[in-house]
Amino acid sequence: MNIHEHQAKEILKEFGAPTSKGVVVFSTEEIDEKVTSLKSKEFVLKAQIHAGGRGKAGGVKLVKNITDLKKEASIMLGKTLVTHQTGPQGKEVKRLYIEEASDISKEFYLSCLIDRETSKIAFISSTEGGMDIEKVASETPDKIVTTKIDLKVDGPDEEEIKKIISIFNLNDKQIKIASNIVKSLYKITLKKDASLIEINPLILTKSNELICLDAKMNFDDNAIFRRPEIQKLRDLNEEEPAEIEASKHDLAYIKLNGSIGCMVNGAGLAMATMDIIKLYGKEPANFLDVGGGASKEKVTAAFKLILSDKNVKGILINIFGGIMRCDVLAQGVVEAADEINLSVPLVVRLAGTNYKEGKEILEKSKLKILSAKDLNDAAQKIVKAIR
Repeated sequence: MNIHEHQAKEILKEFGAPTSKGVVVFSTEEIDEKVTSLKSKEFVLKAQIHAGGRGKAGGVKLVKNITDLKKEASIMLGKTLVTHQTGPQGKEVKRLYIEEASDISKEFYLSCLIDRETSKIAFISSTEGGMDIEKVASETPDKIVTTKIDLKVDGPDEEEIKKIISIFNLNDKQIKIASNIVKSLYKITLKKDASLIEINPLILTKSNELICLDAKMNFDDNAIFRRPEIQKLRDLNEEEPAEIEASKHDLAYIKLNGSIGCMVNGAGLAMATMDIIKLYGKEPANFLDVGGGASKEKVTAAFKLILSDKNVKGILINIFGGIMRCDVLAQGVVEAADEINLSVPLVVRLAGTNYKEGKEILEKSKLKILSAKDLNDAAQKIVKAIR
């Protein structure tokens, strides 16, 4: 789960990390009252959307006074920002963050994330703050330091912290502040089940203060149930409507940009299914994992999700029956397809528990369902069917 920058900064403050002072507004009418709490003469106006690249898209503005602030806010609110992370459809700006302008001397990058490969917590630090870290890693990898830390209650020790922040070349006073920031990020990761915390940039001001100027936080969806305070921060306006609907039916769904809808049980098998669709020259329209059990209701919900995407020209169902019985799945597919009056080509590949019985159910149905002997055959058939 993602949250907005202003929400991430509130969490940083809660754990003792320094941030610039700011206020959030949902309309221009709120500005006069709320900016009275800010002390600077200049302000930074930031669009709040769940995507990076806001500055280049016109979503970050430095303004000199309240008159200009209200003028720019009226333009920005309701605007659709298109960045490299939003896709061509962009995201509508429905809230703004106004913060005190900072006198920047240097910009750094600092992030903390779960490294699933090593089961450690990784800190990434760089002197190239304010830039796309992937680009820095590709073009100037010597300007990035990655430090992986074993999970422990006390957090990183002095030597580990020194390695994380050494690239910043700070003085003794700044080192103490930077060390506390590192500890704060580590505590948030453990106590809030954060999967990623990114400070970009972490700035050094001309008055030698370190401030978290921009913040991004992602949280583990599987742990949200035990973090109600984080769940309250969820902004459904920033999420794909189909993905919200999928969560209601316990379906793992991610919308993509292709033309072949996929319904699969198991994340690994879903990835393999998408790969083989691409191998035969088409693009998957979604990732959809129905999980270990698929009732008629669940399959119907999955069909409706897939078909809510107008780009879908055909559907590939790929099921390996283990806990899930293929005959139960097949009956659910037949009933669901009949109920929603399925009008696009449908290819079904079944393997595993009761797959013969499942195929028999599909063959006896009056629906135009193409049965496939294996995944390779299924991919070729659905690609051919939509051409």
